[in-house]
Amino acid sequence: MPDPGGQVALVTGASTGIGRHLAHGLAARGAAVVGLARSADRLAAAMDDVAAATGARTLAVAADVTDRAAVADAVARAEAEFGRIDLLVNNAGLMDAAEVPVWQADPDDWWAVVASHVRGPHLLVSAVVPGMVARGSGRVVNLASGLSTRGGPIYTAYSVGKTALMRLTEDLAAGLTGTGVSAFDLAPGVVRTDMSTRMSIHRDRTDWTEPEDVVALVAAIGSGQLDAWSGRFLRAGVDDPAVLAGLRPEGEARQLRLRAYGDGDPVA
Repeated sequence: MPDPGGQVALVTGASTGIGRHLAHGLAARGAAVVGLARSADRLAAAMDDVAAATGARTLAVAADVTDRAAVADAVARAEAEFGRIDLLVNNAGLMDAAEVPVWQADPDDWWAVVASHVRGPHLLVSAVVPGMVARGSGRVVNLASGLSTRGGPIYTAYSVGKTALMRLTEDLAAGLTGTGVSAFDLAPGVVRTDMSTRMSIHRDRTDWTEPEDVVALVAAIGSGQLDAWSGRFLRAGVDDPAVLAGLRPEGEARQLRLRAYGDGDPVA
């Protein structure tokens, strides 16, 4: 399956965790990579390491994804440096610091987590997608989660934010019909990172998703092989890109929908 060699990828949250793996993996496949994160020093070190290890062109741009002006400046700098952005990967996002029910969470802290998963990607989409549409080509990958598809007693802000992000992806994909630009939800599974290992639900976990599986699925999207899945949910470590490339999803497959209570359900 082709890789996104020669493309320009912008990866948010690129200094650590899954974002760091994605930056390295896409660079190793021949993409130029713009890394965006809040910590300037850590991000610069990460992008320097990626460039040294892969020989790819990289650019580190420090910005908070929820800051409109900072995002606009970051995208402008990336486009000035590389001329375009072919692949946008919205990976950055916060996790609930306190494992408490929703009514016990600090409202400001709770909302900051939601905003990181909704406002952040929306600002990046607003800054990047117009250029893609003008060129008639581009792909957006929003990092979803298993918690996008179900509720639970804790990590409620993360769950709400990721669910909203899935709906944003579907709306974006619908609006992009006929433009040559596609948008995807990609759940990375559970990769062993500093964030995931701090979560109580993963305390005894032994079956971790390999970072390379996440990179492979994003690379397959970037290559254009999975455009038929635009607006739908993909899951690294479970979905095989080669298998997906041979399928054409129909109807509402892999999209958020209400489940009917029975044949007579009037809402269904």
